[in-house]
Amino acid sequence: HITPEKFYVEACDDGADDVLAIDRVSTEVTLTVKKDVPPSAVTRPIYGILGTIRLVAGTYLIVITKKKKVGEIFSHVIWKATDFDILSYKKTMLHLTDIQLQDNKVFLSMLSHVLSVDGFYFSTTYDLTHTLQRLANTSPEFQEMSLLERADPRFVWNGHLLREFAAQPEIHRFATPVMHGFITMHSCSINGKCFDWLLVSRRSCFRAGVRYYVRGIDSEGHAANFVETEQIVHYKGSKASFVQTRGSIPFFWSQRPNLKYKPKPQISKSVNHMDGFQRHFDSQIISYGKQMIVNLVNQKGSEKPLEQTFAKMVNSMANGMVRYVAFDFHKECSRMRWDRLQILMDQLAEQQDEFSYFLVDSDGKIVTHQEEIFRSNCMDCLDRTNVIQSLLARRSLQAQLQRLGVLHVGQRIEEQADFEKIYKNAWADNANACAKQYAGTGALKTDYTRQVSLSCKGLLRTGKRTQWGLIMDGWNSLIRYYKNNFSDGFRQDAIDLFLGNYSVDEVEPASPLHVKKDWKFLALPIIMVVAFSMCIICLLMAG
Repeated sequence: HITPEKFYVEACDDGADDVLAIDRVSTEVTLTVKKDVPPSAVTRPIYGILGTIRLVAGTYLIVITKKKKVGEIFSHVIWKATDFDILSYKKTMLHLTDIQLQDNKVFLSMLSHVLSVDGFYFSTTYDLTHTLQRLANTSPEFQEMSLLERADPRFVWNGHLLREFAAQPEIHRFATPVMHGFITMHSCSINGKCFDWLLVSRRSCFRAGVRYYVRGIDSEGHAANFVETEQIVHYKGSKASFVQTRGSIPFFWSQRPNLKYKPKPQISKSVNHMDGFQRHFDSQIISYGKQMIVNLVNQKGSEKPLEQTFAKMVNSMANGMVRYVAFDFHKECSRMRWDRLQILMDQLAEQQDEFSYFLVDSDGKIVTHQEEIFRSNCMDCLDRTNVIQSLLARRSLQAQLQRLGVLHVGQRIEEQADFEKIYKNAWADNANACAKQYAGTGALKTDYTRQVSLSCKGLLRTGKRTQWGLIMDGWNSLIRYYKNNFSDGFRQDAIDLFLGNYSVDEVEPASPLHVKKDWKFLALPIIMVVAFSMCIICLLMAG
């Protein structure tokens, strides 16, 4: 309910009388009741409060205005937020200069850009930020906490926007923790036995950003493009979970765009790499247990120094909880020899059997824990990584479904045509979501997971590498090149603003959006325009 003085957010649960009152002048947030809402207020439905943010014009309230049901996890409804609105506390912009108005408009467009990226999910009754194993190992006191209090801060993308709500426990239930990534749910049947199969990817908001602007780790040990992917099976009350992670090579390196198709990676020479490296794996071991690193980068060319440094640092750390395997994906699978991925699967099979998966029976008793985790990476932690993760997840799923009695002895998932199609499509969709969020385009190599052929309905996936897939990879690579060089700076700034890595100062005299550029910055565009114009004139007036 909107009035000139306040925003009133009314809880629409059955029997609820609580109303959140937000003062548009003092920005004070208090609880009141329905009878205090003025009849003159303009009323509209919303589906959650994303949070508040300060821009040049003052404070803004961001709300979820559209949602789409994804499915249910153990009777808890999961939603995807599909549209948002950014509401100004100020009733007028007359107090701003023309430059401030323009800056405010740019900051608003940054927020809108982040919110337009697909993949924001929430639930009002279920904690999406934790794996089944983490939730099973919590105390009764933890279960009583609000979703905002108990959420894993790594995966709450609106944590910065909700900081004022977090300071007032009595209004926590009005705050909606939102994760970014990918969720898909399917009701499946094999041998006449029905089970739910889910795939959840959670993107970390620490060291978040876009492809070439954010690589390696920060001083706290947070890795770029860190994603936790959990595969869940629910059958007759029993729940099984298999978790993997991906993240940039965890030391200090960069690969800034410079108009080359593939900029050369630069390993920093002025910092102590082991400090951040150690912090990264200490936090990973606390969160997941033992680490099995699967490094998929090239072992020659510009990627070779990264692989050598990674291997050397693991050896120097000498931590028995961290193991390392390097596999040159492009060399081993060159000329479409995808069968050679089995070499890596055979190499990892013993370790995977050793650290198992998480399983709870229908009585709520924990049968097995996942003791170790695969931490996969390539350069971007996208295309090569996704292929390997889907193969590891399928191998775990095979063991889970046999143990639960869904698959008979000797049966293979690959032989179950209907489920295999669902599985491959889901992993390819997961690859596309992660790639769009980090690189700005869909994933490459998804036709390995699902053969790509053109049909009137779009893309059909069946599981081989194809010539059409290579053409699509070329197209996506071209789009990535353009975005990485010419539009990712804006995308990076937008993410930093949204996550609170950059805060707008209303009284800051010099705006970071206005940088004076001398004639050298205009020389290349002018030369290009003149050259293009002369080319057109020559074509039209050849005589």
